[in-house]
Amino acid sequence: MAADAGSSPLQLPCVFSPKSRQYLALCAQDGRLRIWNTDSKTLHQEYVPSAHLSATCTCIAWGPCRTVKEGPQRKKRKSEAVQVEEKPDLLAMGTAAGTVLIYSTAKGALHCTLDGGHSGGVNCVQWHPEDSLLYSGSDDTNIIEWDLQTGKMRSKWKADRAAVTSLCVSHDGKLLLSAGQVIKMWDLDTKEVYRKFTGHSTAVTTLRFATTRPPDSNGLYFLSGAAHDRLLSVWQVRQDGKDKNSVVSFTLTDEPRHIDLVTSNSKEEAVRLSVVCKDGQLHLFEHFLNGPCKKPLSPLCSVQMSDTKDSPVPIPLLAAALGADTRNVLLAYGNHLQPVMERVEINTAERHVCLTRDVQTNLSISMETAVSKVKTPIVSTKSRVLVPGLPGHQAPVKGMSQGSEKRKKDTDTKEVRILLMKGAPKGTATLQTDNFAVLLVQGLESNDANILNKVFQTRKEVVIKKTVARLPLPAVLPLVEEVTHTFVPSYRAVLMVRWLKAVLMHHTSYLASLPDLVTQLGVLYHMIESRVKMFHKLTKLHGKLYLLMTQVGIIVYRKYLQYFFLSVFFNRPDSAVLEV
Repeated sequence: MAADAGSSPLQLPCVFSPKSRQYLALCAQDGRLRIWNTDSKTLHQEYVPSAHLSATCTCIAWGPCRTVKEGPQRKKRKSEAVQVEEKPDLLAMGTAAGTVLIYSTAKGALHCTLDGGHSGGVNCVQWHPEDSLLYSGSDDTNIIEWDLQTGKMRSKWKADRAAVTSLCVSHDGKLLLSAGQVIKMWDLDTKEVYRKFTGHSTAVTTLRFATTRPPDSNGLYFLSGAAHDRLLSVWQVRQDGKDKNSVVSFTLTDEPRHIDLVTSNSKEEAVRLSVVCKDGQLHLFEHFLNGPCKKPLSPLCSVQMSDTKDSPVPIPLLAAALGADTRNVLLAYGNHLQPVMERVEINTAERHVCLTRDVQTNLSISMETAVSKVKTPIVSTKSRVLVPGLPGHQAPVKGMSQGSEKRKKDTDTKEVRILLMKGAPKGTATLQTDNFAVLLVQGLESNDANILNKVFQTRKEVVIKKTVARLPLPAVLPLVEEVTHTFVPSYRAVLMVRWLKAVLMHHTSYLASLPDLVTQLGVLYHMIESRVKMFHKLTKLHGKLYLLMTQVGIIVYRKYLQYFFLSVFFNRPDSAVLEV
């Protein structure tokens, strides 16, 4: 299972299902939870937790495998009775709004919502290995123990002075690791601190138990990784309590993002570890945990991926899962919107391995049949589908009623006239927001300046936001290019700022997923950079002018008061004041 405990704000959650690794759950830039089938390489399920930015998914964790009843089944005879297979079902998702969502893959819908516990964003969630319990850590420095049977909070306690960034439960379910400013080991029965460990200067993003031995035998080890730290530290829980420093360190090329390990059950069994770093590389380790080691350990093998072009470009690895065989590894690479999953055999005898793949960067998502609950209509060959942007598509016009009289439909009208005049009289047809989106798509595809000018002339920010929100994704990039190329000192440039703001608010996730975004939006980046450089100088100039105008105003005000009192009380103006 992946390192699902703790995730930095810039890290997109990505985790394999336990045991069989049949599913890969991840959250992309668009905020959707997608569950991919690693065997068929297809999209199994998709769920949108919330469209609001404050409720985006920050961390995910698969629950323990369980027996799931997917629907009514025929009762089997004793001769037909077989052992029921346990499958991964529940998936916990922490959100930035402080709630925890429990999603069921068997139902294909939300199982329950755990709210009312955290006042800050949830950074990490961790399941209990046996009981129906879930632990969550938040920015509010608290840890909450949730009861999944009742859907309510079972206990809550303050874990640290800083935010809780990572959690991990031991294999026997008796100990809990938490990370804030320091790493603490809690006794889950008493909710008291068992041990404390210090050694990371940045936020700890990963905590994993490496062995299954009890803590009173000097054989319990766990590892920790932190943000901006290129070392994985291994800690030993000693019986005498002298465990202030890490005993082993694993060297990485960048901070760890996804970790999978095979635990050690005895001293004669080595710990197998796979680490996917922020730079997209995979590092494989194998080490016998038996006391301290002075030198940091280098990877047994490092894996990189690249495309097959003349000038190779690296392909980032998203996650990796170890198989039963040492060489067998399940890889997920590409982008979070449409990852590529592949089982490969890696020759660990070589220190550096480079895999070349021809990855298509299209965003066409194939979905398994009989999984989605959306019914597909049967369309005959004579049917014609009209969508925004196709020739012949006309936007409907909604007329306002006058009194009790209703507007009659003219069946002979071949052309629909749309009024874009601001302040049109009552009773005339007004353009709806849907029509703005349709016109904008048609104007961008036909490059018609008249249509674009009419659409861009609107000043209402509400209309602009709704129009951009209803815009199809293929039209987002042409709209951005059209907006940025018209940034010249003119009145239209002021209106374009509102359109650009709306695009960045609604479609940032889509723009961030484009591989050649920098080259396509070079004009925009150059413009923003030049204006940001001038902003500091303009701020200084504005401050000086404000100070100067304030002083001049005070002097003029004083002269005016002096003239007023001389003219009122002495009935004669002062000559010096009159000259001023």
